[in-house]
Amino acid sequence: MFNADDKRDLDAGGLLSRGREMHDMDFDDGRPRCAWAGNDALMRAYHDDEWGRPCHDDRELFERLMLECFQAGLSWQTILRKREAFRRAFEGWDVERIAGYGDDDRARLMGDAGIVRNRLKVAAATKNALAFLAIRAEFGTFDAYVWSFAPNPNGRARRQALGELPAATPESDALSRDLRRRGFTFVGSTIVYAFMQSVGIVDDHLAGCFRVR
Repeated sequence: MFNADDKRDLDAGGLLSRGREMHDMDFDDGRPRCAWAGNDALMRAYHDDEWGRPCHDDRELFERLMLECFQAGLSWQTILRKREAFRRAFEGWDVERIAGYGDDDRARLMGDAGIVRNRLKVAAATKNALAFLAIRAEFGTFDAYVWSFAPNPNGRARRQALGELPAATPESDALSRDLRRRGFTFVGSTIVYAFMQSVGIVDDHLAGCFRVR
C-alpha cells in the first residue's frame, strides 16, 4: 500500500513528514493510528478495517494485488477513490473472466474514465490473471502460495515511526522474483511489499496504533 512514492505525495500535501511518530497525528475520534491514515475518510477506513489484517480469500488477494499494480506511480488515495469503479470494470475481479479478456474488453477498459487507463496495466490484468490461475492450479490456492513467503515474526521489533518502515524486504524480493518468473508483471519488490502489508502477510502498524494485534 504505502511506498516511497506515497510518502512523497503525502508529504507534499502536508499530511506527513518522514520520521513522524504515529501519535503526532491528531485524530478527531481519539483513536491512536498510524499517521499515514490522516483524516481522509477512505484512508482511515482502509487503515482501520483492512490494512494489515490477514486475508486468505483468493479473489480478494487478486483484487488487492491488482490494485497495487495499478497504483504504481500514483498515490494510494487515488486508487481507493477509484476502487468501486475498478470492481465494476473488472466484473468483481472475477479472475477466470479476466483471464479470458480480449481486445474488446481491453478497449472497454481503456474507455472507462472511472479507472486508471494505462494501456500496459490494463493488458497486465489479463496476463496476471492467467499467471494467478496457474499458481492456483499448482498450489491449490493462491493463498497457500503467497503466504509461504511470510517472514518469521519472532523477534521482529515493531516500528515506532513512519520513516522506519521499509520499502522492500528480502521476502518481498523473493516473492517479486517468483511472481515475475511465473508471468506476472508490475510486481516489483516495492509493489509486492505494499501488497504484503495490505493483506497482513506482514504487520506494519506502528507501535501504539489501536490496530496492533
